[in-house]
Amino acid sequence: MQKRKLGNSGPEVSALGLGCMGMSFSYGVVHDKTEMIALLHAAVERGITFFDTAEVYGPFANEELLGEALSPLRDKLVIATKFGFDTSSDARGTSGGPRLNSRPAHIKEIAEASLKRLKIDTIDLFYQHRVDPAVPIEEVAGAVKELIAAGKVRHFGLSEAGAQTIRRAHAVQPVAALQSEYSLWWRPLEAEIIPTLAELGIGLVPYSPLGRGFLTGAIDDKTTFASGDFRNALPRFTPEARKANQAVVDLLAAIGHEKKATPAQVALAWLLAQKPWIVPIPGTTKLHRLEENIGAVGVTLTADDLAKIEAAAAAVQGGRYPERLEQMTGR
Repeated sequence: MQKRKLGNSGPEVSALGLGCMGMSFSYGVVHDKTEMIALLHAAVERGITFFDTAEVYGPFANEELLGEALSPLRDKLVIATKFGFDTSSDARGTSGGPRLNSRPAHIKEIAEASLKRLKIDTIDLFYQHRVDPAVPIEEVAGAVKELIAAGKVRHFGLSEAGAQTIRRAHAVQPVAALQSEYSLWWRPLEAEIIPTLAELGIGLVPYSPLGRGFLTGAIDDKTTFASGDFRNALPRFTPEARKANQAVVDLLAAIGHEKKATPAQVALAWLLAQKPWIVPIPGTTKLHRLEENIGAVGVTLTADDLAKIEAAAAAVQGGRYPERLEQMTGR
């Protein structure tokens, strides 16, 4: 497995990480814990060293899963988790989801709780999950800076933050990585965020690098999702949008056919080709998909391949989130 460094100050990690959210959250399916632990161990055996979770995934269940599976191997790994929500039962927002809470005292409480669930002494990368407009980002960065000084955290990260917020946070405590959605079907980061990261020496960790499964070629306009699958609420997953965006997957399949690669591998190879400090974290609950994703590291795209993909991606249709969720990004 190739290695990459997350920006100037971040850790060195495997060129692909593993997003673990779907193992216990969001896709409407309850997975067997023993099977998920075996999958996590298989990822380590195949060279994955970078694992992503969050307290809100479950909540808590995903961190507990990683704690059980990975704490015995922790010296080989970089484990990232996130803070920024209030998961207490009396802190639900009007939409029913948890409210934002990045007060410094709460950040420190979450750090202690996450350390216990993950069964580790130090969080390698601690992201603010979403920017909290009620708390100045300087206070957030200051709280994480104190956790770093105390040895509780190694690196500070942000998720779905806007360029000015990144700059303000970085001035207080260097930001090692930004985690945001980025793939060839969601590219707004290219206008301002990626140039800002390049200037400041910050790594980028794209989540949903395979378009929540769409870019694998396994989903079309006739696919139905489980009742608890959050893709049912996403504008880009309406049957009409899926039908319109099928052309992108067809192109990935055509390029992949020439290279003996799958559409998913071509989509990940496109991301890896963008910058040497980009580390995608595709999620999966299946061993064959894990192995398929890892194979993307060996796929090389030509300038002609990249140009064709650029042209197809420009025609992608549909928003990624409902308005309420989109309003929580880019702050």
